[in-house]
Amino acid sequence: MYISRRDLKHILVLLMTLAILLPGLSIAKPSEGNGTTISKNMTTSQGYPINNDNNSLTVGNRGQTLLQDFQFVEKISHFDRERIPERVVHAKGAGAFGYFQVYEPMDNYTKAKFLQDSNNKTPVFVRFSTVAGSKGSADTVRDVRGFAVKFYTEDGNYDLVGNDIPVFFIRDALKFPDFIHALKAEPNNNTPSSSSGHNNFWDFISLTPESTHMITWVFSDRGTPASYRMMEGFGVNTYVWVNKDGKPIYVKYHWKPKLGVHNFDRQNATKIAGEDPDYLTRDLWNAIQKGDYPEYELYVQTMNISEEMNQTFDPLDDTKIWPEDKFPLIPVGKMVLNRNPENFFTQVEEAAFCPANLVPGIEFSADKMLQGRTFSYADTQRYRLGANFNELPTNRPLAGVDNNQRDGAMQYQVFNGSVNYYPSSQGGSEPVSQEGEAYEPYLEGNMTREQIYKTDDFTQAGDRYRSLNQTEKEHLVSNLVFDLSHVTKPEIQKRAVDNLQQADKNLSAAVAQGLGLKK
Repeated sequence: MYISRRDLKHILVLLMTLAILLPGLSIAKPSEGNGTTISKNMTTSQGYPINNDNNSLTVGNRGQTLLQDFQFVEKISHFDRERIPERVVHAKGAGAFGYFQVYEPMDNYTKAKFLQDSNNKTPVFVRFSTVAGSKGSADTVRDVRGFAVKFYTEDGNYDLVGNDIPVFFIRDALKFPDFIHALKAEPNNNTPSSSSGHNNFWDFISLTPESTHMITWVFSDRGTPASYRMMEGFGVNTYVWVNKDGKPIYVKYHWKPKLGVHNFDRQNATKIAGEDPDYLTRDLWNAIQKGDYPEYELYVQTMNISEEMNQTFDPLDDTKIWPEDKFPLIPVGKMVLNRNPENFFTQVEEAAFCPANLVPGIEFSADKMLQGRTFSYADTQRYRLGANFNELPTNRPLAGVDNNQRDGAMQYQVFNGSVNYYPSSQGGSEPVSQEGEAYEPYLEGNMTREQIYKTDDFTQAGDRYRSLNQTEKEHLVSNLVFDLSHVTKPEIQKRAVDNLQQADKNLSAAVAQGLGLKK
C-alpha cells in the first residue's frame, strides 16, 4: 500500500495529538524527534550536558559572573519570557478533558457529523473562567463565568464558547471594549481589581438600559456559583444549524449539570475568596482526580427562521432569552469530564477558543455579538500565542489539516515540495465539496449603523425578578445595594435605580430604600 508524504504527515500529526488528548497512549512527542534520545541527564535546550546547575560561572570564587556563561544566559532568558500576555477577559480559569456523546442522530436539524452517531465519543476540552479579574483573582468573586467547550471532531475543531448566564450586558460587539473598560479597574487608581462596585461600571450600566436583564442574573446568587461542576452553561449567541438538505434553523445551546445548580450567597463567597481564592479550580481538579467525573447534558432550543420576526423580541438579541414554554429544550447528548490536565500552561493557559471555529452543519447567524466575536477571539489568540496558535497541542485538530498557509512565528512543521499557492498544476491541496445541499445565507440590505428594531430592555428583567422566590429576591436586592453602595456619585445610583423601576417597581423601591435614596 502506497502512503504519500502528505498522508504520512497527517497520520503523524493525528497520533501526536491523540497522545496528548487521550490518556494511556504513549507516543513520542514532537520534541523527541530528529533522533534525540530522551533521558534524565540534564542538558541545555541545545542538548549540551549540564554537570552543575547550582552555581554561575564567575571569575574566581567571589568574582563577577561571566557573560560567556551560556547555561545561565539561556536559563534566565527563558525564565524572563515564561509568561505570555494574559487574556484581557477570562484570565483566571480552570480546564479539563473528557468526551461528548450524542443521544440520537440530529440529522433532521444538522449534518454536523459529531451529532449523528450515539456510539461515538467525541474528545473535548473545557475551560471554565471568571471574566473581570486577572489571573491572580479569587474564583468566588461576583462575576460571569465562562463555559467554553472545544470538540475535536472528524471535521475539525468546533468551539462552543459561552457563559454560565443565558443573556449578556450588551447586544452589539461595538460596545464590548467600552463595557470591559468600565468593568475593569478604574485607570487612575487601578481599583477595584475584580469587582463591579465602582463608579465606572455603574455609570456605564445605568446609561445602557439593555443591561438591566443581565443585572438581575449576575447580582442574584447565580453570580457566585459554588462549583464549576454545578453550574449551567449557555451559548448565549444564536447559531444556525443546517441539515443535509441545506435547510437552516436557529439554535440556542444549554448545558445542564447532572449535579444540579448550586450557588453561594454573597457572604459565603466573600469568606471563601479570602480563605481559598482557588476554590472552584481546586474543587474541579479534586473531583476528577478521585473519579467523581462532572457530567453535563446538552440541550438546544430551535426556532424556524420564518418565525423570527413574529416574536415580541429579537431572537438575535443577546440580552434576551427564548421562552422555554414556546421553544422547549431538546436533549442532544452528554459531556463527561474525566481527565485533568498534565501541564496547566501548555494545556489550559495556551488553549485558544474562537466562535469562528465551526464544522459543516453549523453556521453563524446575524447576531451582532456573535459577528464581532468571530473576529475578536482569533485576533486575541494571534496576539497572545502567535500566528501558529492552532498547532499547539490543545488547539490542534484531530482531523487532518492541509492548506497553503506557511511560516510565521513558531512554525515547526517541515513542509515538502514547492507549492504554497492555489490553483496549482504541481500538486498541493485542493478544495473539497461538502456533503449535502449547499447552504447559502440570506444577505440583503443597505449599509447602515442602526440598533435592532425590537429593543424592549425591561420586560424580561422584570419577569426574571418576579420568577425568584422570596429568599432569592432578598439576595438580589442585598447584592445590588452592596455593590451600588460603593458608587460615590448619587446621580449614578439614581440612574441605576430608575432603570430597575422600569423593570419592577418593588425591586426598584427595595434597592432605593437600601441605598437611602428618596423615591
